[in-house]
Formats: sequence, C-alpha cells, structure tokens
Amino acid sequence: MRQRFSSKRLTVSARLSGGLLRARPFLMTALVACLLLMNLGAAAQDKRPNILLIVADDMGWSDAGAYGGEIFTPNIDRLANQGYQFLNFHVGSMCAPTRSMLMTGVDNHIVGLGNMVELLSDNQRGKPGYEGRLNGRAVTIATLLHDAGYHTYMAGKWHLGYTKESLPASNGFEQSFILAQGGADNYEKKSYTPTYTTPPHFFDGLKEAELPPDFYSSKFYTDKMIGWIDGSLSEGKPFFGYLAFQAVHQPLQVPVEYTQRYVSTYDAGWNNIKSFRYQRQVELGIMPGGLKLTAPSVLPEWNSLPQDERRMDGKRMAVYAGMLEYMDMSIGRVLQHLKDKGALDNTIVIFMSDNGGEARELMNYFPEYYAKNFNLTYEHLGQKGSYVEYGPEWANVSMTPFSSFKSSASEGGVRAPFIISYPKSIPMGQRTDAFASVVDVVPTLLQFAGVKPASNSIPLSGRSMDALLTGASAQVYPSEASISQELSGGAAVYQGDYKLARNIPPYGDRKWHLFNLRVDPTESKDLASAEPERVKAMLQAYAEYVQKNGVIEVPDDYDIAAQAKKNAALKH
Repeated sequence: MRQRFSSKRLTVSARLSGGLLRARPFLMTALVACLLLMNLGAAAQDKRPNILLIVADDMGWSDAGAYGGEIFTPNIDRLANQGYQFLNFHVGSMCAPTRSMLMTGVDNHIVGLGNMVELLSDNQRGKPGYEGRLNGRAVTIATLLHDAGYHTYMAGKWHLGYTKESLPASNGFEQSFILAQGGADNYEKKSYTPTYTTPPHFFDGLKEAELPPDFYSSKFYTDKMIGWIDGSLSEGKPFFGYLAFQAVHQPLQVPVEYTQRYVSTYDAGWNNIKSFRYQRQVELGIMPGGLKLTAPSVLPEWNSLPQDERRMDGKRMAVYAGMLEYMDMSIGRVLQHLKDKGALDNTIVIFMSDNGGEARELMNYFPEYYAKNFNLTYEHLGQKGSYVEYGPEWANVSMTPFSSFKSSASEGGVRAPFIISYPKSIPMGQRTDAFASVVDVVPTLLQFAGVKPASNSIPLSGRSMDALLTGASAQVYPSEASISQELSGGAAVYQGDYKLARNIPPYGDRKWHLFNLRVDPTESKDLASAEPERVKAMLQAYAEYVQKNGVIEVPDDYDIAAQAKKNAALKH
C-alpha cells in the first residue's frame, strides 16, 4: 500500500512545478488523507439500501394471488412470500390524495390534496390545502433522499400537479417521465374522458413529451426505470425509484394475448368469483371463516342479466385481469434485472395500490363521447383504440371480502395490498394484521436509509414501521391511538380494533357507523347504538383531526358525480 501511494506521489510531483510538493510534503499527506476519507465515505454510502416503490392504480385488495385472487401474479406473490405482507394497510379513498401522502408522509389536507381537483366542492375551491397539487408545505421523500446522495427516478402516473413547482423535477426527482393527469389511454396520447383535454406527458422539467408509436404504458415506464437504474448502479450510488403504473386504471387496455387467457374465466359471474376468492383467503389464513359477504344493494345479480350483457361483462373483467398480469410481468422484469446486477438483496421493494377498485362507469355519463372516439365492440375490447371499464360489480369483487370500492370510506375503498421486501433487514415470509397507513411509508423508508426528516418542513403525520418489520414490536400504533382520514365527504376514525365510518350517497347515508374490524372486517354489524360512549370519544378524535389538518367538510347536498360534471364544465 505504501509503495503504491509513493508511486502516485512521484507522478503528481512531475506534473507540478519546481519542488512545491518537496517543499511542502504535508500537502501530499493531506491529499492522501482526503482521498482515503472520500473512499471510506463512498464505501459507507454504497451500503445504504436502494429503494424501489411500485404503485398500482385502482387495483383491488384481493386481485393478486397472495391476497386470494385467481389472476396470475407470480412476481407480486413472490414478493409477498419473501417479504412482509400487510393485511390491514390503509390509503386514501382516491388516487391523488394517497399519492400526496406517499410522497410527503404528511396528511393530504395539508399538502394540497384535501380533495381531488376534479371533485372540489364550491366551498373548498381556492382554500389552503385544496390547491389540487403539491403546494410546497412539505418536503418530498425524493428531495430528502436526493439531498442525501441518492439518485432519484420517477416513471408513470404523477397526478400531483403540473405547474413548474409541482412537477417531479421540482420535487426531488432528477430524471422522470410522467403522465401528469389522473389517467389516459395506454397506447396513445389521448384522453380517456371528455373532462380532460389531451393528456400531458413530461420528461424531467417542463419539457412536454410525445409518445413513441409503439408506446404501451406499462412497458414504457418499466423500460425507463430499468435504464435509469443501470446508470445508478454503474456509479455505485443508491437509488430511489418510483414506478407508478397506469394499470389497472380505466381505460383497461392490454395486448390481446393477455386478455385471451381469461376470456372464459369470468363466465362464472361476479358472485361466484367473489365466493371463490373469499374461500382462498380463508385457506391462505388472511381472512377468518364465516364472514358475511356483502355488496351494495344497488348492484344486480349476475344471473339476472341477459346473456349478451354477461358475455360483455365477462370480457371486461378478462381485460382487467390481463392488464394486471402484464403489470406483474413488468414488475418481474425490474426485479430480475436487479437480481442479475447483484443489487436485489440490497433493495427495499414496496408494492402497493393507491385505493380500492374503480366503480365509476363513465360510459353512462358520456355515451356519445365514447361511441365517437373508441371502438366498443366485443371483439376489440382491450386493444388499441378501445375503451373498457369494469364497473361496480367487478370492483366489489376486487375488494373481496369487503363492501364497497374506490371513493368510499368503507374498507372496500381504503384498504390496499401492501408488501415490503428487504432481505438484509426484514425477515422473509411474514404477515401482519397490524393497522398501518400510507403516511407511515415515508418515515419508514427514511429510517432505513438513515436520512432525517426535514427540520424546516411540516412534521410527518405517520410513524416508522421499522419496529414491526424487524420484530421488535407487534404494532405500528398503540391500541389507544386514533387515526383519522377524510375525502369528498367520506370519513373514518380508527382506534384499536374499532372503526367509525361515514359515507355519502349513493353508497352511504351521511351518518356515522361503528364497527369492530377484528371480528367484522366486512362492516356488516353497526355497533353505534350499543356503544355510544365509544362513538362520542371517536367523534372527538375526528374533530381534533379536522382542526389540526384544516379539513373543510363538503356541504350536506354534495354529490360526487354532479360535482365532477360541474367542475368539468367550469374547466372547459
């Protein structure tokens, strides 16, 4: 070692003038010491974990095989078997509010997504916390990790604003390719709803991007992430990658061979598929037996439909299943690439969904638009140029065994699959039914990365899951803690095994109902009248949450569908 540095010293001396180093030998000693410190710092930095955060859009709790589904998802299932699978993880009831909390670790009402911008009630418009984009009050996890020496990449759906200040480039991501809006066609730069104009896609800063002719969202986002990861690994720096698929948000679209694998699967109808999934969940040990499976009363029975409607509905679900399988295959591509590069064992991988299954049927609101702009024939469903949504009946199946779906404060709207894998620190093959929330992701990842929250920002709303994940605790929150959430009139308070929930029409009555999720996860037995003191205490906790986070409640006559139409008209 001494001889090598001596040789290097002579080489440097020969390039510099007149005996400077000979006159001041301490300069070389200092230079060598600095190089050693730099090398030691790089070595320490290399040991920090990479982070890959994967988010599915509108994917139901029971869709993946690891959660009871019949859809072929070997890569998600392998993550669950080799990582830590959460059975009681909660998100917002709609996508942008969830994503705002996922990026900041702070409640959505504080960071600008107190409601979806498309659904703002008149009394919320223009108010702090309801900007419809990241408002800068909280520092994103990408900013914190980038400042700590991580490479930061984002590919996929953003939906957190597309002003200069709210795009990924202004929020810590050094490279990104994003769909800025809440959804779009998966093959073309084309809106999927008349409430949007041509959907903007962006490379990095404000450079709006065109899509290549062979674009398919899941493939393109995956290709981009793999390319960026390669650059990071070649430099020896850790990376934070946020891979946010459009799958399985409407329009449901996928290469035809993926749909064909499921065409006959769903002839059994939604009642039988839901029963099948629940039985699998019981066999897997992720749900107790004997639960009462419920569905909103407005949903029809499968056998009451005409044959041609059952045929069409079966294929719609086949497209959904194929799109999910393609996403799973894409996840497998990234994980295999990390494994081939020898980086998988030092990578924290998270897989999750942003809310419950999507029940909206936009085709009922704008039939002329879809008839004019898309091929709606049975033969073409799922292919380029088609438009597919699977409706509330299949959304209810996606959320087996729970009731309801996206936009509801019931478990069917806010309980999501969540899996985290990190072979170096998290025991393999674990499950937990401990309550956890999307606001807990940021503090957890910061703790594993050894990065402190910003001292000049809003305090984090959640807690690190580290003690649970490493076996030091069986819970994230103590049983006496109250955790609240609200969105578009729906609200919930969690405390231990209990949940107090409120939903608005058409799937609720604006009243508060109390459930014990430990014995009644399907929320079939209201305990409010039997336990008035508990209801009173939980309502007080909710009132404190409202005041602390600046929640502005929607008016009593608020209707989501009517407000969406009104806001779209104002926008255009």
